[in-house]
Amino acid sequence: MRLSISLEKQLADRLERLVTGSRYTNRSEFVRDMIRERLVEQQWADEQREVIGTVTMLYDHHTRQLTERLMDIQHRFHDEVLATTHVHLSHDLCAEMIMVRGAAAHIRQLVDELRQQRGVLHAALAMGSTGEALR
Repeated sequence: MRLSISLEKQLADRLERLVTGSRYTNRSEFVRDMIRERLVEQQWADEQREVIGTVTMLYDHHTRQLTERLMDIQHRFHDEVLATTHVHLSHDLCAEMIMVRGAAAHIRQLVDELRQQRGVLHAALAMGSTGEALR
């Protein structure tokens, strides 16, 4: 379907710079992805909506009992945790990537509990969609 939109010149110029800077081959694909991104944000706004995501966590594994606490949290959220990858970055630092699926509220609670642990240096959530609402 073709659509026509009107934009102020300044906004149109900014759109062109965004498209060029992001290496999209055309405006249409760029706008489609912006719309999809907004749809994913709306899905996460509905706390009961099933969503997927990835938690990336960086922590000092020498922090007393941190590994056990992180494992306990993940076990409490066993319905949401799909897979975990653990990487040793240095003698002290570890990274974990945790793929999650479940109600948005439960995922946010899991991430909050993980990042609140002493020794966790950073925890970030990349929000995704199951894809059903993006077709």
